Amino acid sequence: MTKDVTRLAAVVERYTRADGDYETAVPGLWLYRSSTPSEGHAVVYVPSLCVVVQGAKEVEVGSQTYRYDPAQSLLVSVDMPALTLVAVATADRPCLAIRIPIDPAVVGELLAEGVAIPPLGRPVRGLGVIELERPLLDAVGRLLGLLDAPDEIPVLAPLVLREITFRLLVGPEGGRLRQIAVAGAPAQRVARAIRWLRDHFAEPLRVETLAKHVGMSPSALHLHFKNVTALSPLQYQKRLRLQEARRLMASEGLDAGEAAFRVGYESQSQFGREYLRMFGSPPRRDVAALQAESRPMAESGLPPGT
Repeated sequence: MTKDVTRLAAVVERYTRADGDYETAVPGLWLYRSSTPSEGHAVVYVPSLCVVVQGAKEVEVGSQTYRYDPAQSLLVSVDMPALTLVAVATADRPCLAIRIPIDPAVVGELLAEGVAIPPLGRPVRGLGVIELERPLLDAVGRLLGLLDAPDEIPVLAPLVLREITFRLLVGPEGGRLRQIAVAGAPAQRVARAIRWLRDHFAEPLRVETLAKHVGMSPSALHLHFKNVTALSPLQYQKRLRLQEARRLMASEGLDAGEAAFRVGYESQSQFGREYLRMFGSPPRRDVAALQAESRPMAESGLPPGT
């Protein structure tokens, strides 16, 4: 498998000549390159398989840190605020990574077609490190190979993406995907709550109303939401708000007061305190540092489609 990973790294390096994030012709497929280790920055992961083919990355969710490298990959089944950093990278051997989208609708379709599902127990974290087994690695290689055959992408990319989803579902960590697609399962209700929060994060949040919306009691929602995301619904909303405010200031030039109001804060002083606590610097200083960075920050904040 080492030779296969090396071949994938060569493809990623060929399509990423400088540090940064690169959108590809395959919908939802992104490539990443960094020639230096980085400090943690806030992101919102969407359902995806993140594969490092050279170097290593780390992701912090709550109090837990996940490290993945060419031997392991990161599987994300729900929208997940997190801190991510490049742990291993040099100019000669940059960190190279692939982010492959996972469509929850395809998960549901495969389950409806009879993919075996073991009994579901307590919801598991919506993010975890998995082994990149041979059938899955082969499918990732075929997907990346389509970058050299752009005329074939419209026909073959959906098929290969579906195979990757299937391989993940039937793998040892497939429960992370299965639980969000089984109607009535607690994690599926949590996934609905997450989608609501993503769409309405600037609105006032009453946990009782959100729980009623997804058909759970407030206490059950709090318990299962934290099992899946490592955050309470209120903490999750706060991270979404702060990351979107950061994006608005860095990308659209809003000042702190305007950004705070746009994402739902009524108190600018509270916004400043919580921003400092999350990002380690006051808004103005933090945004100035972001804008001074030369490499793209496509994963930062809360841009559409992230």
